[in-house]
Parts: sequence; structure tokens; C-alpha cells
Amino acid sequence: MPSSSAGKGVGDNTSPHLRWDGLPAGTRQTVLIIDDVDVPLPRPLLHTVAVIDPALDHVAAGSLRPGTPGIRFIRADLGHRGYAGPRPIPGHGPHHYRFHVFAIDQQIPDTVATVKALLAAMAGHVLARGTLTGTYER
Repeated sequence: MPSSSAGKGVGDNTSPHLRWDGLPAGTRQTVLIIDDVDVPLPRPLLHTVAVIDPALDHVAAGSLRPGTPGIRFIRADLGHRGYAGPRPIPGHGPHHYRFHVFAIDQQIPDTVATVKALLAAMAGHVLARGTLTGTYER
């Protein structure tokens, strides 16, 4: 991943340009989850969690921030809403950041405000998914 996409204090914390296509018929919502699988914790650390209007087939560089039309953020593990770029522990080696895109067959209610509630709302409703992995090291 470019240093411009690295997190605050390391890079510019600018979300990268992301694009997807081929959402199946019946997609009512798209969900984007960015996680770090190499963090020394029992499970991957969620950096960004967003519910996206299915009419959008991309997010422009820098647009994963609150106030962007068609994107609603769920509070991620780092306690924020919006993009949080890579900030791995210095000397910890390369970290793998996965960008998961899910096509969902129902609307995610506006009342869903936590990752746990989002995952429960998605259960049994995923039509398709895709994953892109980038790496970053300090």
C-alpha cells in the first residue's frame, strides 16, 4: 500500500481508490470492511467498516470519510468512523490489510451502529463477496 494511505502519524491517511463490479441482481446494500490480520490480537483488527449504496461501484481516493454521499460508517475497532490507514507496529514485519466487499440482499437499517449488529444483519444475506489484500510495513 502506498505511504499516502498509511494511517495518521505514519502517512497521509488517505483512503485508496477502490472499484468493484459484477454485483449480483438483488443487491440492496454493499458493505466494505478493512481489517489487519497480522495485528498481535486474537482476531483481525477492523480499521474501516462502511455501508455503501449499491449504485456506487467505487470509492474515490480520499472519499472514505464521514459526509461522503452514499456511504455510512459503523464505528470500527479503533473507535472512529471513516478510514483508518495502516499503522503497524514498527519492526513487526509486513501486515496484510484485507479490503472485503460484500453484496447484501437487504437494506442494512440505519439503526445498526455496531460491527456486531452489522454482522448479525448480514448473516444469511450475503449474495457475493470479494477481497483485495494490500501490505504495509514500518
